[in-house]
Amino acid sequence: MVDMDKMVSLCKRRGFIFQSSEIYGGTGSCWDYGPLGVELKNNVKRAWWRDNVQNRADMVGLDASILMHSRVWQASGHLDHFTDPMVDCRACQRRFRSDQLDDDLWVHFCDATKGNKFSIPGGEVCKHCGKKRTLCPACGKGELTEPRQFNLMFKTFMGPVEDDAAVTYLRPETAQGIFVNFDNVVQSMRLKLPFGIAQIGKAFRNEITPGNFTFRSREFEQMEIEFFVMPGTDEEWHQKWIDERFAWYPKYGMRKENLRLREHDKDELAHYAKRTADIEYLFPMGWSELEGIANRTDFDLKQHAQFSGKALDYFDEESKQKIVPYVIEPSAGADRGTLAFLVDAYREEEVRGEKRVVLNFHPELAPVKIAVLPLLKKNERIVETARKLTAELRKRWYTVYDDTASIGRLYRRQDEVGTPFCVTVDVQTVGDEKAPADEKVTIRDRNTMQQVRVAFSSVEIVIAKLMDGHWDEIYRDSDWAG
Repeated sequence: MVDMDKMVSLCKRRGFIFQSSEIYGGTGSCWDYGPLGVELKNNVKRAWWRDNVQNRADMVGLDASILMHSRVWQASGHLDHFTDPMVDCRACQRRFRSDQLDDDLWVHFCDATKGNKFSIPGGEVCKHCGKKRTLCPACGKGELTEPRQFNLMFKTFMGPVEDDAAVTYLRPETAQGIFVNFDNVVQSMRLKLPFGIAQIGKAFRNEITPGNFTFRSREFEQMEIEFFVMPGTDEEWHQKWIDERFAWYPKYGMRKENLRLREHDKDELAHYAKRTADIEYLFPMGWSELEGIANRTDFDLKQHAQFSGKALDYFDEESKQKIVPYVIEPSAGADRGTLAFLVDAYREEEVRGEKRVVLNFHPELAPVKIAVLPLLKKNERIVETARKLTAELRKRWYTVYDDTASIGRLYRRQDEVGTPFCVTVDVQTVGDEKAPADEKVTIRDRNTMQQVRVAFSSVEIVIAKLMDGHWDEIYRDSDWAG
């Protein structure tokens, strides 16, 4: 497993993710997706949307506003329940969640060793003096304040006057935009139970202890579904969604051994949840939540009906009764998913005595699908042919042209950003005074580094087969190979 510092370095060097406002010293736990990062994240979101919305007859999409009426958050319980217990260090002024104080390393100045400074694993005692942590885990000297509740929502004001009437919040989740639009969607789309409403969008949480790169940040993107079902069928549907979502990540190349399912204990369930199961991934910092699938019962629709005075029920034609549906919520983080796919794809190996770094992305997720490389950048016919091929392939796949290094270095560069296939145009392709053109190019596979010689006119057909995972077939087929 790659460590997080190495992943942060690769992401900056290769244009995946940058620190926000870096030239001004950076903004804590806010991140900018670079040219390759935005492609990767968009590919993750596109695959999720296609599989969960476009390929299902029982799902529709929504894009709700980030700013909502303040009473939405009263009805949802966020104003009362969306809090973390917070403590402050009286010496260094650092702030911590009191329920996570013993999760990470703590600094200790040990009296038994004449005040020597040690970093001790969270929850463990000093092996020299046997003391547990009582002071600040960061500086090791300051006393901590008593815990107090800290609301995680960002507050702002709408309009020119900053008073209580103008208070609103940046949404801490996308789910509530779906619930308040329940009746609008049912009436406009004539939906019948069971059905789902999906949304991908930004959410904001004023986290006390953000960190671990993009895993926990104050601005992030969610991929959420609210799936509405008949009461009494909710447990069956909940299990179906758990099984389906758990199978989604390996479909796009994530290693199964890095995934596990964790049931929430009763004492950790959210106030609205009947049952919740988390899909966890083995990140560099350990097992952590990738996606949660909750049975929210009928809590949300009933709450919004009560606070708004508007009926949010469903008329069942079969029973001729109005009911309030139960809700199953698969909620995934686009940023966490992107980070997990990045970490999972990372490989280091030795090839002919040199280290090769590879991002083994599934072709659907790879930021760049194809790189077209001219073997000789000073040969005008090679360059012209390579650029023409790039333009043709770009109509269907994200394709780049690169002639800024030797062919070996170009291959390594594309391996490190996860490009599945490189296409090389050489002297044989265009011919010279010694030999006529064979009008073929070389396609190289990222994972195996094997190469095949393919007719120029067949490149698009072959690439389409390769994107579907048929490298072995193409490699064995003498009609394709040169």
